Amino acid sequence: MMLRYTLLRRCYGGLRMEYQVTRIAARFAVLLSGLGLADATHAQQALVADRPDFTEGTTTVGLGVLQFELGYTFGVDDADGVATRAHSYGEPLLRAGVFADRLELRVGAGAGSVSTELRGRTVTESGLEDLYLGVKLALTGQRGVLPATAILPQATVPTGGDAFSAGRVLPGVNFVYSWDFTESLSLAGGTQVNAAVADGNEDYREWAQSLSWAVALGERTGAYGEWYAFVPSGLADGRAQHYVNSGLTWLANEDLQWDIRVGFGLNDAAEDVYVGTGVVFRIR
Repeated sequence: MMLRYTLLRRCYGGLRMEYQVTRIAARFAVLLSGLGLADATHAQQALVADRPDFTEGTTTVGLGVLQFELGYTFGVDDADGVATRAHSYGEPLLRAGVFADRLELRVGAGAGSVSTELRGRTVTESGLEDLYLGVKLALTGQRGVLPATAILPQATVPTGGDAFSAGRVLPGVNFVYSWDFTESLSLAGGTQVNAAVADGNEDYREWAQSLSWAVALGERTGAYGEWYAFVPSGLADGRAQHYVNSGLTWLANEDLQWDIRVGFGLNDAAEDVYVGTGVVFRIR
């Protein structure tokens, strides 16, 4: 498979889900508001992170709030006699609430390293990844069977090193949705399409779809299980990549969260396995 852009899109081009363990207290704020906005007041009451899973949450951080999300991921892939080891360093995502509770600006820029071994010879490429820029707008709150929704216009701009840069602006859009079934169980999903560039400098569109279950295991601990896929469109010999992953979060205090995760590829085109960890902290 192509690992050149896998690190970047997993960190910023993907969809991640919120955790119920941080949303129980926030539910009361929404009830008091009576406005039905897309969980806008959630972010002001509880820490809701857009990591470690792939599905973005429908909530925003709240007006005047800064939230920093950081992490590390190690991935392994062995295919056709080629062994690949990939590291994603930092995975920084800055989320800033501006103008209204329902709106946030998003900026991300990380670094990566990919080592490829073939016939006993190893080649390693390292460098910065392209800058990610995005906006999240919370649209609607949950109304019965109708989910809470949000939309994220987003793009990467070519600021990275030669090994990891697409060499051009890659715009996209991400539509996310979520349902709360109980105070401890929720389901979220996302549908997005982004411009992409293949290793041969061929432009194409890449669709992504995800579904993620989250459950609160206590007042401070949460868990999730998730499926997601990348589906290329307009790419010669392009193949879909399917993944499952799961992880845990632990809320140290109301403004600090730690996470771990592990994921597996479900087909030959996907990366074989990856593991990661991260931290989220908020300034209000």
